[in-house]
Amino acid sequence: MQTSDIRSDETVQQINALIESCGGDSTSFKGELIAQMIQNNLKLIKEDHDTGQIKLMLRSTKEMRYAYRIFNDYREKGTPCVSIFGSARTPENHPDYIAAQNFGALMASHGWMCITGAANGIMKAGLEGAQREASFGLSIKLPFESPANSVIAGDVKLISFRYFFTRKLMFMSHANALVAFPGGFGTLDELFEVLTLQQTGKAQIMPVVLLEGEDGGYWSHWLEYLQWQLLNNGWISPEDQHLYYQASSPYDAVRHILQFYRNYHSSRYVKENLVLRLKKELTQKEVAQLNLKYQKLIANGEMSMCKPFPEETDHLDLPRLTFHHTHCDYGLLRSLIDDINLL
Repeated sequence: MQTSDIRSDETVQQINALIESCGGDSTSFKGELIAQMIQNNLKLIKEDHDTGQIKLMLRSTKEMRYAYRIFNDYREKGTPCVSIFGSARTPENHPDYIAAQNFGALMASHGWMCITGAANGIMKAGLEGAQREASFGLSIKLPFESPANSVIAGDVKLISFRYFFTRKLMFMSHANALVAFPGGFGTLDELFEVLTLQQTGKAQIMPVVLLEGEDGGYWSHWLEYLQWQLLNNGWISPEDQHLYYQASSPYDAVRHILQFYRNYHSSRYVKENLVLRLKKELTQKEVAQLNLKYQKLIANGEMSMCKPFPEETDHLDLPRLTFHHTHCDYGLLRSLIDDINLL
């Protein structure tokens, strides 16, 4: 049987016809991306992949597609979300559990939604505080854990995952802030991944808050380890300490998160330029102060206020602060955002 080259004009036409028959526009950018995805999958026919590898690629793609569909309904409403990490083993009478309840309730009162892992312990506490209407649950299929707590069970916003990596992607990509409570390997894995992604510029800068109940010493000991083993040995930079914040209470955690968005809105890169979208314009004097203090972040030129770039398509009504970023020192970039919010 004769096979076609997936890059041939004939195959491309067949793929485009398939996209059109399913209601898509093959000439649009989205249509071109879908065509590339189809072509990429067709490469599996001739490449030497075993069945297990193909199953993993299929299942992970299906998980991401479904999860994005659920979240997109709320993204269009502009509802901010906070991801909450913490142990599934925390008892309901523990100070950490009570703090997570209070934090979830406070964030919901400010119009935020809470995302947790949907299990018991801290995850259940956060959703109890936020209540079902303001909650997302991202459960993981494990033989020794209940699939979902009583708060989120049966809700359309409960999404089940087979793989940790697709689940963590959703925790990160839909969050405007992240709060970590004391926990075990899973909690620290999630926290360190968040910090790694921000430190390397692979994720948007956002508040990362360390929170626990009254009289707790978990995060103080953790920070002591970071100080003596990571910072003192040079494994992280002093500026990386700006990437996380130890809150003294649920009220302090909420204050810190809301302060981060006092003037700062969001950011993106346009070619070599980092564009910080702001809620209100900075004065020339304020920009001059930032240029002087954060020269290390600038590859060349200087920071300046600007209008939206032609490549931008969203939030066009917001003023911008832009500069040619060095693509490093993201802890210092977090400090810059803090200073912008304090001006």
